Amino acid sequence: MNADAVVLDIDGVLVDVADSYRRAIVESIEYVYGRTIRKADIQQFKDAGGFNNDWELTHAAALYVLAAEEGYDESIDEFTDRIAAAGGGLEAAETVVREGIGARATQRVTDRWDRERLRDVFQQLYLGADRYRGLEGGEPDADLETRGFIHDEPVLLEGDARSRLLEDYDVGVLTGRPEAEAEIALERVGLEDEVPLEHRFTMDDWEEGKPHPKALTTLAARFDADRVVFVGDTLDDVRTAVNATESDPEREYAGVGVLTGGLTGEEGRRKYDREGAVAVLESVNEVPDLLATSDA
Repeated sequence: MNADAVVLDIDGVLVDVADSYRRAIVESIEYVYGRTIRKADIQQFKDAGGFNNDWELTHAAALYVLAAEEGYDESIDEFTDRIAAAGGGLEAAETVVREGIGARATQRVTDRWDRERLRDVFQQLYLGADRYRGLEGGEPDADLETRGFIHDEPVLLEGDARSRLLEDYDVGVLTGRPEAEAEIALERVGLEDEVPLEHRFTMDDWEEGKPHPKALTTLAARFDADRVVFVGDTLDDVRTAVNATESDPEREYAGVGVLTGGLTGEEGRRKYDREGAVAVLESVNEVPDLLATSDA
């Protein structure tokens, strides 16, 4: 567990997104279709894998809601288990629906499945009217003229932990957020000026997304690091570190899971352990002590 570089996810690690991104998923589907999933159900999609992009998770959850209206009768647990078995992600979700309700019903679902509209509503709810105008370049719906859920993201990284990480390690960021939204969060936690652009990977920087190891191995090369720790809040974050180890055996990669996202308690610890996490911590603030102990 000795480390030269520490790479941090943003959502669920540096800031709490339970009342921002996750709320936007639930309310976007409700706004567009009048029905939705529970916030607690979101973790099932995350665990299935391939949903590092919350827009795509929104699309998959909306697909489930629409399929249920066409006779799909399996629970979200069963739906997401089938997605995982099919390889994870949105394409797998489409396959599960098609196999579950047949071609004709699936066509009726896809005719109503408006991913562009879902994304647009999501952005309005998350960013709020002013930032939506600035970042998306559009005019928000009259009844969505809101302050934005982005303001409801408590900072998780404490000042002492931030200082210790910056003093002792090269620090990078690997996130599924778009670059502009990543900058907002990094400014809030005091890392915007401390982590230069070349030490960040956002949604805008790579197509593959987690758990593909490309971003993590690229950051390791940029740091010229032999040992890299990646701290995340989802199983795909840990899978990213495991995949990096396989694709770049000349370096050591360690995935550390934190319990400040959707994975919590003993069940969260067990899920992380099954995926190969080298440590599971209550929060990112325990990382400096973990690494200091390992370095001793």
